[in-house]
Amino acid sequence: MKTGSLGRYLVTRVLLAVPSVFILLTLVFLLLHAAPGDPVTATLGGRLPPAEIAARQETLGLNDPIYVQYFNYLAGALTGDFGNPVTDSRSVVEIILETAPATLELAAAGMLIAVTLGVVVGAIAGRLRDTAFDVGGRLFGVVIYAAPVFWTALLGQLLFSVKLGWLPSSGRAGGFDAPEQITGFYVFDSIITGDWEALQSSLLHLILPAVTLGLLIGGVFIRLVRVNMLQTLRSDYVEAARGRGLPERNVLFRHAFKTALIPIITIVGLQFALMLGYAALTETTFSWPGLARELIDFVGTRDYAAVQGIVTFIALVVVGVSLLIDIITGIIDPRVRY
Repeated sequence: MKTGSLGRYLVTRVLLAVPSVFILLTLVFLLLHAAPGDPVTATLGGRLPPAEIAARQETLGLNDPIYVQYFNYLAGALTGDFGNPVTDSRSVVEIILETAPATLELAAAGMLIAVTLGVVVGAIAGRLRDTAFDVGGRLFGVVIYAAPVFWTALLGQLLFSVKLGWLPSSGRAGGFDAPEQITGFYVFDSIITGDWEALQSSLLHLILPAVTLGLLIGGVFIRLVRVNMLQTLRSDYVEAARGRGLPERNVLFRHAFKTALIPIITIVGLQFALMLGYAALTETTFSWPGLARELIDFVGTRDYAAVQGIVTFIALVVVGVSLLIDIITGIIDPRVRY
């Protein structure tokens, strides 16, 4: 397999993902076990008799040596067993299956808005350098990136829900408009079942939280696309294209614009992890019944067993998305293989 080949690059990226997974899982385990006491005592101490607490500790394996708990945790995480909460009768896997589609649907819609906003504003700002649009676009990107999540969400609710009445302020669907559950993704399920009323309701409920997330992440893409557009427009091959007499429109869209978009794919993986962090506050503000909101609730009840399982799942998703982005980048841009 020669140097720079696609196969070698893909194998290398997959192999590098393995230690990343173990490092993440180890950090999650150590950080959550650094808290004093144990999950059962922290959650139910004082509310159950000592015998019941001891029985639950034994059931969860909390009486085992720390290294035994660690290897059991790794084995469970790698086989899809994320443990059981102390305060909930459902397993962590059941909670993930019920709520993760809501979070992933929100994150996907938010990322779509962020990329679209970043590409359009960033590309135009780079083409119209130092104009009023460029200055305004850069200022807009800085402001929306620095704005607190909850503050942006509350402003959106006050304006579009309370004052204008255009959009719902909470939930995933109104009343009895929820579609038949197939995948858990309301928009997708509505299309599959042909339930257009549910589709309309789902989209209306999705707009405000997705735009909130998209605006906050979009500031990064605006800056990135603008900088790449400026660098690409000064490159030799773009100047050569102009020297051959190609129309400026062709130079921009067939040469400069495509090259400027390549780094966007790479940064999407990094921003996806940040978006999941923002999703926790967004789901809480909009009463969005997603996995991030469940995580906040378990943190509030100090159910560290559930927190560990959910954080582990999120960490694995982030690693998976990052690996997928690396693979896509290697396929479309041969330069990263060397």
